[in-house]
Amino acid sequence: MLGNYFPVLLFILVGIAVGGAAILAGGGLSTLLGHNRPDSQKLSPYECGFEAFEDARMKFDVRYYLVAILFILFDLEIAFLFPWAIVLQEIGLFGFLAMVVFLAILVVGFIYEWKKGALEWE
Repeated sequence: MLGNYFPVLLFILVGIAVGGAAILAGGGLSTLLGHNRPDSQKLSPYECGFEAFEDARMKFDVRYYLVAILFILFDLEIAFLFPWAIVLQEIGLFGFLAMVVFLAILVVGFIYEWKKGALEWE
């Protein structure tokens, strides 16, 4: 029974070995245990070479999130349409109807985006 877990143990050990080798190749343990010497230059805020002119926690317009939802809708649609089109002959009418339902749900999301004005730019 424990022999079934040997590949998992081997995978963990190889992962630790590769990680350790990367640490050693990048400068050894000094990068992990190195000195922390902060100064005013290291602790200063940096944004393209000059001081930040706005708060980093500013509020985003809701249209940003609507565009993100729209991207996810179309991305999911394309990601599922390619494999579906390849196996359409094998899955038959049931597969066709399942994809029609899926696309109908995506169309409802698209109409929601359209009504909210996410497709209109100012």
